[in-house]
Amino acid sequence: MLDIILEGGGLYDGSGRPGYDADIGIKADRIAEIGDLSEAGAERRVSLRGLAVTPGFIDLHTHSDFTLTANGRAESQVHQGVTTEVVGQCGVSCAPARSRADVELMSPGFIPGAVEIGWKSFGEYLDHLDGMALGVNVAAFVGHGTVHRAVLGDALRPADEDELDLMCDLLETSLEEGAYGFSTGLEYWPGSLASPDQLARLCSVAAKKGVLYATHVRNRDVFYDLGFGEALATARVSGARLQISHIQPKFGAPDHAMEHSLELIEKARNHGVDVAFDVIPHRWSHTRVLAILPQWAQEGGVEEVSARLKDAACRDRIRRNPRPMWRLVSAGQWDKIVLMQSQENQAQVGMNFAQIAEQRGQDPYDAVFDMLLEEGENMNHLMWTSQSFSEDDIELALTQPECAVISDTLALAPYGCLKHHIGSLSGYGWAARFLQHYVRDRGVMSLEEGIRRLTAVPAARLGVSDRGRLAVGNYADITVFDSRQIASHFEIAEPQRYATGIAHVLVNGCFAMQGGTRTETDSGRVLRSQ
Repeated sequence: MLDIILEGGGLYDGSGRPGYDADIGIKADRIAEIGDLSEAGAERRVSLRGLAVTPGFIDLHTHSDFTLTANGRAESQVHQGVTTEVVGQCGVSCAPARSRADVELMSPGFIPGAVEIGWKSFGEYLDHLDGMALGVNVAAFVGHGTVHRAVLGDALRPADEDELDLMCDLLETSLEEGAYGFSTGLEYWPGSLASPDQLARLCSVAAKKGVLYATHVRNRDVFYDLGFGEALATARVSGARLQISHIQPKFGAPDHAMEHSLELIEKARNHGVDVAFDVIPHRWSHTRVLAILPQWAQEGGVEEVSARLKDAACRDRIRRNPRPMWRLVSAGQWDKIVLMQSQENQAQVGMNFAQIAEQRGQDPYDAVFDMLLEEGENMNHLMWTSQSFSEDDIELALTQPECAVISDTLALAPYGCLKHHIGSLSGYGWAARFLQHYVRDRGVMSLEEGIRRLTAVPAARLGVSDRGRLAVGNYADITVFDSRQIASHFEIAEPQRYATGIAHVLVNGCFAMQGGTRTETDSGRVLRSQ
């Protein structure tokens, strides 16, 4: 006797094969049978006629490390068919840490008072997640920036040899405690301090443990080829499996940058480097506002940064920064940069900085400095977004079969302590937008191939063999949707709008969504590498 039979749907199993009609039988948390189950017994039958039945979507790159501890239901993700998230990206993770203060500083989406922080080690962090009701499965990477802080604190310098040994030991311990991979954010402090030699040492630990190395490269605009070349060299030297995160070049890169980057990757692959990459399925890039400051201005924590921002001479020096993280800033294109998240200026969220500066009667740079000061202790969580990417570059990357699709966002909910949080403009609709815009409307690839990019491709890179495919014996993570109706609805002024077209979502054999409605069930699990 089966527990559930999902009958009559069009199955897209994640392999990239065309869909076919079949039933799925579920027993406990696993897929028990696939085929004609009209004669089989089951406690419950659900008709899926006219709907696409796929593996649950796997988001290979998120920053939900902290928001899941505040609300584990992952509403924004479940509502668009996501059943597994991979947190700890871009060199930032909630652990390991020396103190609660370090956790607060390094936690993406940190909310004061929302969570009782009781962990320091990576294993303790995973144990904390394990004790929560989770709407999605969670695999967690350990971030280079967090490991750096745990050893060096706020020091504005690279690690010396003894400190690097400690970092390698801490990384290895975190991987043994269940971290699924290692990530760097080389465009951010303190990742920007790390040398290629140091990165190769750390990546050798990841290679020894057989886990994935994911990197936000050092540059994706003017010096894009140096950024991607460093990532490929690090993987070659260390032997680590490499995932280049959100590969699309940014504003300021030459028109040929994406094509050239793919050529570099193909050359490296031909010489034995195990490399793949992913894209965000829209033009908008997002980051912390603090990232626009040069490295010297970010040293010393909130008090010292605040003192610099209050000093007129320091402000002038920051303005003269020849290499801001976004070239849109040095180009003065403030109308393409939008405030995305702020505790103290919520009324201006959704406005671009040309509008904000005009409203405040200030130069845009001064508006940025003052808004950071107004956030006070929470300045690290002031977020903005910009029109930095090219549709042509995204589509070119998607022509490559190893290209996964990611959110680069947070698992959120439009209520409770997360109600004002916006991880990215597409946080509530990234997967739906990919299927709507690139697959259905623009025909960049077939539906079966689009499903593969959201399921089997990220599962294989992560090293998970029992999720990401509809196969007997695999976990029953299943998404059911109307391929003709699935749509995202986020807008700059209103990003917190759920996707539509999702009928059912099952996580480990339990309905997280049924008939287009979120259930009270949260059956996600923490996935550990060991």
